[in-house]
Amino acid sequence: MACLSDIDLATLHEHRLKQRWHYGLANYSDYHPHQDGFNAMTRRCLERSLHKPDTDPRKVQKDLNGNSLDAFGSSGGADKSDLDNNCLASGMQRQRSGTWPRTRSLNAPSPFQQFGPCGRIMKNSAMVMQIQDPASQRLTWYKPPLTVLVIKKVSDASVLAPFVQLVDWLLQEKNMVVWVESAVLEDAHLNEDVKFKAIREKLVTFKDGRDDLTDRIDFIVCLGGDGTLLYASQLFQQSVPPVMAFHLGSLGFLTPFRFDNFEEQLTSVLEGHAALTLRSRLRCVMHRKGDKRQEAKVEANADARPAANSILVLNEVVIDRGPSPYLSNIDLFLDGKYITSVQGDGLIVSTPTGSTAYAAAAGASMIHPSVPAIMVTPICPHSLSFRPIVVPAGVELKVSVSPESRNTSWVSFDGRNRQELFHGDSLRVTTSIYPVPCICAQDQISDWFASLADGLHWNVRKRQKCLDELSDLTASGSEETLDEMENMKLYDI
Repeated sequence: MACLSDIDLATLHEHRLKQRWHYGLANYSDYHPHQDGFNAMTRRCLERSLHKPDTDPRKVQKDLNGNSLDAFGSSGGADKSDLDNNCLASGMQRQRSGTWPRTRSLNAPSPFQQFGPCGRIMKNSAMVMQIQDPASQRLTWYKPPLTVLVIKKVSDASVLAPFVQLVDWLLQEKNMVVWVESAVLEDAHLNEDVKFKAIREKLVTFKDGRDDLTDRIDFIVCLGGDGTLLYASQLFQQSVPPVMAFHLGSLGFLTPFRFDNFEEQLTSVLEGHAALTLRSRLRCVMHRKGDKRQEAKVEANADARPAANSILVLNEVVIDRGPSPYLSNIDLFLDGKYITSVQGDGLIVSTPTGSTAYAAAAGASMIHPSVPAIMVTPICPHSLSFRPIVVPAGVELKVSVSPESRNTSWVSFDGRNRQELFHGDSLRVTTSIYPVPCICAQDQISDWFASLADGLHWNVRKRQKCLDELSDLTASGSEETLDEMENMKLYDI
């Protein structure tokens, strides 16, 4: 079933208006039969938006009170020009206040929206989208996957044999079209493999930065460490196919599968028997000084196709002082409001997935990837009270170099595309509507805590002995212990 993020914004906006209209009728008219729960201006704007002219401009509609409406939504005694001006003024006020509706996809259960007998959330187009509970997120194929992209860890001889075995199985047993990066075929050790020579010509290749893989790949398989999944995220800057990651690297936070029985595991996934973790990504857009026209264009199309200068990151975006010996002096804004200035080595803005990466080393908390949030973590701040914070996923963060800063800053996106942030430039970061759907080996909870235990040895310590064991030890060795203590005292004297 298609989620709301797949619907175009115009349809979504109209859907929300209808929801708000019918919600007011259903929940308010029961108690106030002659009222609808909207003030006059709200009711007029809704009626004007919903009762649009179809083919006959003279078509008459009925408003909520039963009065006749013309094609423009105006009733008897109402001036159409006044209505237009009021709606326009209301929209401009919202735009200036920074509350212009933004569509966001949050991975969390939808809260109940009725509060007691009278209170409720007002339905409007700016409301956050509702999706299913993350625990019920399961993979389903509405048509059989035919193309698979295999990403392997580079410069690692231990991955070559599993790579050849996997590709051969996908070609021979599953009759799938296998894509690989063109650089893979240039591996000298791989070309010496007799089995690989037989299947080399059957592979479809692409080159990073030149070929667009959008809508060409149905399924992704990663062989290696966490870097292979980060690379897959970089390749797809919009919708990402489901990703199945095998642990053949060093750490393996994001690679829950073992390669021993890959045939059985892959068959189960291709049949649609798997849980999903939707790992949110950050949409980062650089705005250079003096480029106000481009900035306004990006703001107007924030939820449309990504801009040419936007980058989606899976772990984090890091702003640091680079080679300069001076402290970074970075201004931080949240939804257009100034929050604080960061004075230190830099700042980390990360996803929940990135909370176990650089942010964890900088002292941040570790957050489950299904939590809709953005983490803001200072790097060695020049203030002991500057602790890491977590903000809602729907906000927009703006980072810029302070006017009084002695130096510029440098920005990197998932450890790549490092570039300088000059005075007057800004970086805008918000949650992307395109997450990375990662296939779970077991389920969302088990996989995450297993990665914490295996990768970080989280909360690993020796067990405290129970009281029975201590009493037994004390009873059996009490006399010897007392004698040893007396001897030690005499020795000290």
